[in-house]
Amino acid sequence: MTRTFDVDHVLANISDHDKIALLSGIDFWHTHPIPEFNVPSVRATDGPNGIRGTKFFAGIPAACLPCGTALGATWDRKLIHEAGKLLGDECIAKGAHCWLGPTINMQRAPLGGRGFESFSEDPYLSGTIASSMILGCESTGIIATVKHFVGNDQEHERRAVDVLVTQRALREIYLRPFQLVARDARPGALMTSYNKINGKHVVEDPEMLSLVRDEWKWNPLVMSDWYGTYTTIDSMNAGLDLEMPGVSRYRGKYIESAVQARLIKQSTIDARARKVLEFVKQASQVKVSEVEKGRDLPEDRALNRAVCANSIVLLKNERGLLPLPKKNIHKIALIGSHMKTPAISGGGSASLEPYYAVSLYDACVEALPPSTTVLYEAGAYAHRMLPVIDDRLLRNAVIHFYNEPVTAPERHRLSTEPTTTTAFQFMDYNAPGLNRSLFWATLIGEFTPDASGLWDFGLSVFGTANLYIDDELVIDNTTQQTRGTAFFGKGTVEEIGSKTLVAGTTYHLRIEFGSANTTSMKTVGMVNFGGGAANLGACLRMDAEQMVEDAVRAAQEADYTVLCTGLNRDWESEGFDRAHMDLPPGVDRLIERVLAVAAHKTVVVNQSGMPVTMPWVDRAESVVQAWYGGNETGHGIADVVFGDVNPCAKLPLSWPVDVRHNPAYLNYASVGGRVLYGEDIYVGYRFYEKTGREVLFPFGHGLSYTTFDVSPTATVSPATFSLENPSLVTVHIKNTGPVAGAQILQLYVSAPDSLTPRPTKELHGFEKVYLQPNEETTVQIALDKYATSFWDEIEGMWKSEKGVYSVVVGSSSQDVLARGSVEVEQTTYWRGL
Repeated sequence: MTRTFDVDHVLANISDHDKIALLSGIDFWHTHPIPEFNVPSVRATDGPNGIRGTKFFAGIPAACLPCGTALGATWDRKLIHEAGKLLGDECIAKGAHCWLGPTINMQRAPLGGRGFESFSEDPYLSGTIASSMILGCESTGIIATVKHFVGNDQEHERRAVDVLVTQRALREIYLRPFQLVARDARPGALMTSYNKINGKHVVEDPEMLSLVRDEWKWNPLVMSDWYGTYTTIDSMNAGLDLEMPGVSRYRGKYIESAVQARLIKQSTIDARARKVLEFVKQASQVKVSEVEKGRDLPEDRALNRAVCANSIVLLKNERGLLPLPKKNIHKIALIGSHMKTPAISGGGSASLEPYYAVSLYDACVEALPPSTTVLYEAGAYAHRMLPVIDDRLLRNAVIHFYNEPVTAPERHRLSTEPTTTTAFQFMDYNAPGLNRSLFWATLIGEFTPDASGLWDFGLSVFGTANLYIDDELVIDNTTQQTRGTAFFGKGTVEEIGSKTLVAGTTYHLRIEFGSANTTSMKTVGMVNFGGGAANLGACLRMDAEQMVEDAVRAAQEADYTVLCTGLNRDWESEGFDRAHMDLPPGVDRLIERVLAVAAHKTVVVNQSGMPVTMPWVDRAESVVQAWYGGNETGHGIADVVFGDVNPCAKLPLSWPVDVRHNPAYLNYASVGGRVLYGEDIYVGYRFYEKTGREVLFPFGHGLSYTTFDVSPTATVSPATFSLENPSLVTVHIKNTGPVAGAQILQLYVSAPDSLTPRPTKELHGFEKVYLQPNEETTVQIALDKYATSFWDEIEGMWKSEKGVYSVVVGSSSQDVLARGSVEVEQTTYWRGL
């Protein structure tokens, strides 16, 4: 039975101690309860593409959706609404009331470590997709927490970096997705970012938080990112309601002291406590599971597969190589690092234990007739860290926990947990009697290699760890440690050890682990999530040249080749930014060698969350961008490759030829504690078009297996635009090709006569239109008041400027299909939503 309470009654009767206790979490995921007043504890949960639940270690498996960039690539409001509803249902199954998502920070550069979590480089597309996802999630009763407000667009020094950005760029680019969400979805919670904006951390900036509540008239619960609260007084007075996680570091007794010194008003405490109570009351109306459990329903799998397939962008398809004629293929070569090991998500908060993961190899075998001969070759490894050992090679694995080190004469085992993998994070793990600040653990299991030869093992740790195989020390990552990027930037580099093994022989594997505080590395400036973490990977050492030769031979023999490779969570993750835009070492060479002998029959499939360089693209006839595809990665890609789904996705970001071409190249990463957003409003395609710089693939680009005809004239009615009387843009479209498909009509607006420097054009609307062969229809796309407005820094308001505006409908930012115009007769200033 759902409990209810009256906020006014509770607030009027609880003690000041309880009011203050409400303002921070009690642990990693839960708010403070007040049982005597029927106020329950509310649970929050990660992450952006799936609901992990409360456990980083030994968690309940979950549905994994495609990554944020993939969702943005669908340009599909209805489908994303359904995806949001799935996340809400997953929250209910995990006993959670609040989803910590979506992420709508801007992809201002291709190197951002969390770029894959966000939807787009364009604020309109990002805000629109986010609103659909939030509405879907909140239709289940679950509260969504849009994040990170604002400017968390890089990982380098993200807690300290001062983002120096003009007010115009802040308003038009970085705040606008949040503004659209505030207008169209109004989710129940907002998470602040780690960074500073123009000299002040957002979490303690009253101007930034009052913008939300006073100017936008949106009053969500404002919570900090995890360990993203830095002060007691400033954050309270600025408007931060909830410090997460608990136990509090800056509230509790510190607020009491500040009140005694009259640095925080009682009315401020009451306002913050009221907002938390309102949040808890709203969240607790939904009945969630009392225990964390999975769902994994057939309809969820079907939705996930549809989302994945609809996110895949056909970048290139010369001579109509795709779709492959699966019924007429006698022999196919399946090549690449990602063919049998799909990249389902990026790293960090996006990580979870999936219900399952479909590989492209298995999906292709499933789709092809049984008579088809399948040739498989890895071709080139793409891992940055050695692949984690899982239950394919690991059996009977458990982890024992102790309060004493392995050197102690007597150790008392406190708990034992089964595990199916040699990667673990204990940031939120606890057991009765366990000393969370200092403990030890022993992982033991049976490792049976599937090939004979020299095996490399790699061990990274936050804490300390040694690897033993049959009691032989193979890796010492305790005595001397070197800082790396693992575990949100807190871990060591991957230390490597090797051992010759025989296929089918069982070896006894043991990791002796010490928790975070046993590390010998300096931890100043790091967030200590506690517990620590370790990652053990293993891989048969192969001759790189022979791997390529084997792949080339397979491609020569086959009727067709599908070559799938790219990045993974090793390369794109929360905690660090990419050092470059290239594919992993050796991958480009593999692709080039295969294309040299079989370009006319080879499909190159890339998996990454953000752009990569493609020096071989001119020689490739068919290139597919598949992102991180979630549980159904293999099925989604295969559905497109074999034509069961006509690709309809479009790039939600520009794809530069070279990393040096991107607008943030000279202004990326923290330098002396600050980063200058020197590109100003010219982010993504705005920059490339303004400077005339060539891109590999433009924003909004994506091909289809069918063709469309669009009327060349875009009719705008009324032709005179006003804020009170927005216009509709009308075009006619027909499917002139052989198969059903969808075209995404993109509406761009430009102000060619403006005296104020403005982008060549900006996205201000889109419509995804599904048509059968020979079907035609009329499509209307609405213009809103943002379409003619820019932020006037002198007046501190939006300015809809008098003049004639060009209206362009395209299939990408560069491919124009229809043109029109609209006139603004009088300059108008406005604020709000």
